[in-house]
Amino acid sequence: MTQGPCGVFVYGTLMPGERNAHVAALGGSFRAQRAVLRGFALYHLSPEAYPALVPGPPEAQVRGQLLSYTPEAWREALPFLDDLEGLHDAPPLYTRQLVTLHLEGGGEAPAWVYVYARTGRLGQPGAVAVPGGDWRAVPHRDRPAPGER
Repeated sequence: MTQGPCGVFVYGTLMPGERNAHVAALGGSFRAQRAVLRGFALYHLSPEAYPALVPGPPEAQVRGQLLSYTPEAWREALPFLDDLEGLHDAPPLYTRQLVTLHLEGGGEAPAWVYVYARTGRLGQPGAVAVPGGDWRAVPHRDRPAPGER
């Protein structure tokens, strides 16, 4: 079990209303709150149709939501989240890192975030920086290639 906060910053397919939102709910209920992660950049991958979050310049920011769980629901949800994000793939698709979020309305909160691990992919065709760091602004984001996450 991972020690730390019982919450995750989601910025793509796991956000409420997106195609993998049901995975976030497999562990139980959570509270969603809009948040910004600073110092990271966001890319849209095509044909995969999912985002890749990577460390970026200090002024970069990514918009998403903090999903806060009870400790029990977090223990249940974490394996589903890790599986979707390919945390245990060889090589891993994403890694999980502890970050500090800036919450809408003020304040900060610690959370886990999934950081894209296959950075070589970002130099290939179909990897496009997302201006403003808001994946919901990407057209055709809901069209994954067959067999993709």
